[in-house]
Formats: sequence, C-alpha cells, structure tokens
Amino acid sequence: MRLVLMFACVVLFGTAGLVVFMHLEDPAEIIPQQTPGVKYNAQRYGNDCPPGGSQDGRVIGRKAGALAKVTPQGSPGPGARSQEQQLNGLVVLVRDQAKPGPEGGRVQPRQRRRRLLIKKTPIVIALNSSTVTLAQLGPQDAAAPEGHWHRLYQVQRERKKIMRDTCARYKSNSRRVITPYHVSRIFVEDKYRVLYCEVPKAGCSNWKRVLMVLSGLASSTRDIQHNTVHYGNTLKRLDGFNRQGISYRLNTYTKMLFIREPFERLVSAFRDKFEHPNSYYHPVFGKAILARYRVNATREALRTGSGVRFSEFIQYLLDVHRPVGMDIHWDHVNRLCSPCLIDYDFVGKFESMEEDANFFLRLIGAPQNLTFPRFKDRHSNERTTTRIAHHYFAQLSPLQRQRTYDFYYMDYLMFNYSKPFDDLY
Repeated sequence: MRLVLMFACVVLFGTAGLVVFMHLEDPAEIIPQQTPGVKYNAQRYGNDCPPGGSQDGRVIGRKAGALAKVTPQGSPGPGARSQEQQLNGLVVLVRDQAKPGPEGGRVQPRQRRRRLLIKKTPIVIALNSSTVTLAQLGPQDAAAPEGHWHRLYQVQRERKKIMRDTCARYKSNSRRVITPYHVSRIFVEDKYRVLYCEVPKAGCSNWKRVLMVLSGLASSTRDIQHNTVHYGNTLKRLDGFNRQGISYRLNTYTKMLFIREPFERLVSAFRDKFEHPNSYYHPVFGKAILARYRVNATREALRTGSGVRFSEFIQYLLDVHRPVGMDIHWDHVNRLCSPCLIDYDFVGKFESMEEDANFFLRLIGAPQNLTFPRFKDRHSNERTTTRIAHHYFAQLSPLQRQRTYDFYYMDYLMFNYSKPFDDLY
C-alpha cells in the first residue's frame, strides 16, 4: 500500500511540473516558421517578389488574454475587457497587448514577441465594411477627352460587381474573418492612405517603386534598383501593424490590387524562374521537379535543377502532392489577396496597366509628374504576351490545358477573363 501511495505522489508531482513548464514556455519560440515543403530561407535568394509571403505556411503560437474594446481611433478604451464594439460595420477582437502608437501604429521590435503570440487571432469584419469611396475627378483635374473619367469609373464598378457577385455565389458571406496572415501581402503607404496587394508577375516591382516615391523614399521610380525594391525593407506590410492598426487601415485606406490573365501570368513566372539563372528556384523547385517528373534525368540536371520543361512544371503545378509546395508567383490571386474577405476599392488589370494605374494615381491625388513606369528591369527578353502564352500551352495535351484552366477557374471567373482556348469547357 505504501508503495502505491509513493508511486501516485511521483506521478502527481511529475504532471504538475509538466503543466507549469508548458504554461511558462513561449509557443512562438518552439514552433518553427517555414515554407511548406521547403527547408530553405527564401529571403536569401534573388527573385522579383520574394517567395514565401502569404503562402508561407507560418505557424504562430497563441496566448490567452482578455478582450479589449477598440475606439474609432484604434486605441483600447478604459474598462473594456470582454467586450466588442461595432465600428462602421467593423468588429475587432483585441487581446491585451503593449500600448499602441497613434492609430494603432507600427509594432516596434521590442513588441515583436507579443505580436507573434497574437499573430493568428482573428479580426472579424462585416461584409462590405469599407467606408472608402473613390474620389470624383472633374474636368479641371486633367485635359482628358469628354467622358474619359466616366468610362474608367464605369469599368471599376463593373469589375467590382463581378468580383463581389462571384464571391457571393461561391463563398460563404455570412461571416468573414481576417487574420494578419490574410493581409501579409498587402503593402502600406500612409501618406496617401493606400493599401496595395502584391500579385507577382502583374507589375508588382513597379508598383512598389511607385509606393516608395509616394512615401518620399525616392524622387523617381527610375532611381530605385530591383534589389532595393524587394530586399530594402523600406515598405511596410499590413501584417507588421498591431490589430488596431490593421483594422483602422482596412476600414479607411484605399485598397487596390492589380491582376493578370492567369495563363499569361503563369508562363511569365515560368520563363522568369526557370529559363534564366536563379539561385533559389533552380536548386529548390527545379531539382525537385526533375527528380519527380523526368524519366532518366541526368546526374547534372539533378545536381543543378536547371532545364525544367514547361510540361514538367505543369505536372508539378497540378500534383496534389507537390514535392515543394506552392509558390506566390503562380498561386491564385484568390488566395494571395483574399478578395472575398477584403473589399478592394480599385481593381486594375495588367492588360490595361498604364491607363488603370495612372487613373488610380489621379484618384489618390498623387503628384502630377508621377506616372506608372513602363520599363522592365530584369531579363531584357520580350514580355510574355497572349501569343507567347499560347505557344507554351500548345506544348501540353488538351487534358493538361483543361486541368490548368480548372486550377485557375476562380481567378478567370472573378476577374472576368475569357477562356484562353476554344476547347476548354
């Protein structure tokens, strides 16, 4: 009997010690963050829009805390524990945290540990909660043909209606939940109150240059080098703010994204990443693709990862068990920017980039001498066009083309692009 009591005491004390240890341990420090299927630090390698990003599969721990009411200024009100507040259609769930700056300002390094703990806590917003409306341009705003602005406003209304109708038809809109994960690809420009969702291969490099000029970080878009655009850490991301800052900006800033015909965007990504030397995509994606999909691959090909064919790349894309996961350069816009969760005020298209971009710059009151840059800063070969994209897809079987179209079906539907081949259904 005494032996049994002693054993029970040992088990009891051991369990209590384990509970105390788990309570004190910081889960953010014991759970690694990495891209799904890729054991590499993507930020070390050169590429036009860094890999990882919103699809990087980050796993962040949580920590319990009390709820706090959010005032319209984005600062916690007194005595506001365990409460929610409706703010122009916005409901924000906020746990106690370090004191925010003005309008829920950007989180400082000393607050990073606390921000990691609350990273995945949802921000719940109501449908169509944005209070932003596009500015109205009059004849005095520019020497434009009569009806020019009216036509561009109408284009925006139609694009947003199609996008919202598609979301209403295919997505549940009874309740929408946004976390910092959903806004990790959104860049912030506070001076002109702009949020830009980055879609790689749809003009993202030049849009970042424009944001840097708007922020006063450069006087001209031509002065900004490619590496400065993507690795200078000069632009702020929306997920770098605390929850008050995120919700305030989502509700009051002009939100915009630019998209591109999905097949053309896919071919552009393939040409950029696999037909030119690349110290990240060849050893990471190329080697895995060749090992899995090329019969009798040479030792040299497996060593370097170079020479991936478009048909092999498509096999990887359509494989539900991709050896190295998804990448932002060919992921769906629907996943990158969450247009069914976030009410974008402006939807531009790569195919009408110059007109759409300069129209947007006029709407936000940008300097008159700032226009969207036309130059291509990497790989001087011809831009990917409809003709070039058709040439690549002609190498595929009808079934592969159909499956690729199915893969991007929501992007085709949501942004009103026509079927690129007549035999698609």
